[in-house]
Amino acid sequence: MRILSLDIGDKTIGVAVSDPLMISAQGVTTIERIGIKKDTTKVLELAKEYGAETIVSGLPLMLSGEDSPQTQKVREFVERLQNKARSQGMKLQFEFQDERFTTKIAEDVLIAADMRREKRKTIIDRQAAVIILQSYLDAHRKTE
Repeated sequence: MRILSLDIGDKTIGVAVSDPLMISAQGVTTIERIGIKKDTTKVLELAKEYGAETIVSGLPLMLSGEDSPQTQKVREFVERLQNKARSQGMKLQFEFQDERFTTKIAEDVLIAADMRREKRKTIIDRQAAVIILQSYLDAHRKTE
């Protein structure tokens, strides 16, 4: 079993996947947003390609823990993704993971790796998806 992770933004979607043992997360790609139909199709194609049974989406909450304007956009995207998966007969589970600070953490990791600013911009969302998924995997490993 594998888990796909999404860092859903207005312009891009960072994607990461777990290893089959669900121990670690690896970055896969960054999807340039085109339109909801094409974006959801691309995500479901990746889920099929990697044999994912669960899709974890980062949930951009405010520091207080309340929903932000972006939170609703993410929830709507995931709802459309769920409906499309269901209509295609895909049996996927969908979950959310708090993503507060993930972009900042991702940027700090990339800076520590001495990555140039131009390169960081191209992979920051993918790295954020890795952090979202690794947090999810670590939390679930502790509860099992």
